[in-house]
Amino acid sequence: MQASFITYYQRIPRVWKHILFWLAFITFFAVLYGSFNEDYAKQFQIQLLHLPEKLLATYLTIYILLPRYLLKERYGVFFSLVLIVLLVAGFIHWTTAYFIELPVLWDGEYWGPLWYPSKILKSATYIYPVVVLAALIKFFKQWYKYQQATQQLVEDKLSAELKFLRSQVHPHFLFNTLNNLYALTLKKSDNAPEVVLKLSHLLNYMLYECNTDRVSLLKEIELLENYVSLEKLRYGDRLDVALNIHGVNGAHKIAPMLILPFIENSFKHGTSDETESSWVSIDLAVKGNTLTLKVDNSKSNEVSKDEQKYREGIGLQNVKRRLQLLYPGNYDLRILDEDDSYLVVLKIEMEE
Repeated sequence: MQASFITYYQRIPRVWKHILFWLAFITFFAVLYGSFNEDYAKQFQIQLLHLPEKLLATYLTIYILLPRYLLKERYGVFFSLVLIVLLVAGFIHWTTAYFIELPVLWDGEYWGPLWYPSKILKSATYIYPVVVLAALIKFFKQWYKYQQATQQLVEDKLSAELKFLRSQVHPHFLFNTLNNLYALTLKKSDNAPEVVLKLSHLLNYMLYECNTDRVSLLKEIELLENYVSLEKLRYGDRLDVALNIHGVNGAHKIAPMLILPFIENSFKHGTSDETESSWVSIDLAVKGNTLTLKVDNSKSNEVSKDEQKYREGIGLQNVKRRLQLLYPGNYDLRILDEDDSYLVVLKIEMEE
C-alpha cells in the first residue's frame, strides 16, 4: 500500500505537486481565518495577496539555503540566513498589507506608521509556518532519496558478491569432479564412461538449470545423488557411504549449489589413506519449511592443521558466505570437528 502510494506520487509532474501544495495551504488558512467572522472570500483574497513573499521565502530556503548549508551540516549559517529571509519576507508582507491590503480590504482603519518593528516581526510569523513545512518536506524527500540510493548500493554490492560466489562454485565443483575422472582413467577403470555420463548430467544442470536465485529442492537432491554416485564409483569398497533423504517434495525451493559443498567436504575428510575404515553419512530431512542436513564423516587424526585447512578449500568458505547473504537470520550452521570425525548440521528455513 505504501509502495503503491509512493509510486503514484512519483508519477505526478513536479509543477502539479507545487500547485497542489500551495492550493492546499491557501485553502487551509483561508478557511481557518475565515471561520472566525465567516468572511471566507476576503480571507482567500488576503492569502493570495501575500502569496508572493511566502513563495520567495520558501523557495529561497528549500532550493538555496537547505542544499548549500543544512545538508552540508553548516547549521549555524543555515539558521542565521533563514532568520534573515523571514525578516525580509515579513517586511515585504507588512509593506504589502500597508499599501494594498489596508486601503482595499480595510478602508478607514488605522494600522500605525509604516516603520513598525513589532508589526514586521508579527508579519514574519505568518511566513515561517509554510517555510518550515516546505523545508521539512524537502529535507525528508532528500533523506528518502539518500536512503534509497544507499539501499540500492547495498543491494548492488550484495548482488555482485553473490554472483562472484556463484561463479566460484562451478569451477570448484568441476575441478574436483575432473580430478575424480582423471584418477579413474589412470587406473584404466571400466567405470570411467559412467563417470563421464554422470558428469554430463551434472554439467547440464549447472549450465542450464541452476542459473536462477532459487531452484527446486528436488533438483538439488538429484545433483547430490549424482555426485555421491560418482564418489562411490571412484572409491569403491574403500569408502562406506550412507545417504538418507526424508520428507522432500516438489514445493520447496532453495538457492542452487548450496548443499553440495558440504558433501564434497565430507568426502575429502572421509577418504584418508590413514583411516582404516573410512565412512560418510548424509541425512537430509524436510519438516514443514525447515531443511535439516547432517553430514558426518570419518577423519584421520594424522592430518595436520595446515593440511586440514587446505582440504577445506574455498568450498566451505564460499557456502558460509552465501548463507549469510541469502538466508540472513533464517539458517543455523554448526560444525563439530572431533579428532576422528567431522560433523556438519545445517538448518535452513526454505521458501515455497
